[in-house]
Amino acid sequence: MQVTLDNPATVAEPVGPYAHVARLDIDGGALLMLAGQVAVDDAGEVVAPGDPVAQAERIFELIREILAAHGATFADVLHIRTYMTDMDDLPAYGSVRRRLFPGTPPPASTTVEVSRLFRPEAVLEVEVTAAVTTK
Repeated sequence: MQVTLDNPATVAEPVGPYAHVARLDIDGGALLMLAGQVAVDDAGEVVAPGDPVAQAERIFELIREILAAHGATFADVLHIRTYMTDMDDLPAYGSVRRRLFPGTPPPASTTVEVSRLFRPEAVLEVEVTAAVTTK
């Protein structure tokens, strides 16, 4: 078993002092635990302040890139944890998720409403856990 903390070169640096992903390599595969992602551009600026659809789309672009850097796709996602500043945005966010995760059943999920996120313009933060086979 080996643990690696990684910031893939194909993805902009994190907006804080952390790794984008913790990877736990085990016999025949790996467990990927992605840090919470917010909708930022390559300069670290929040994309579409206040817009849950645009932010969800950007967040999942970042997640797709981080997963790809480790040989994984959305099909490998086991769990999605979402932090929202307004639960009224759930239908808008859900429309993006249903498009990206059309399978039945979708990944396990936890959604939590929070009073604020570390970037005031952000309305969503999403973290995922994925499993990928290496053999």
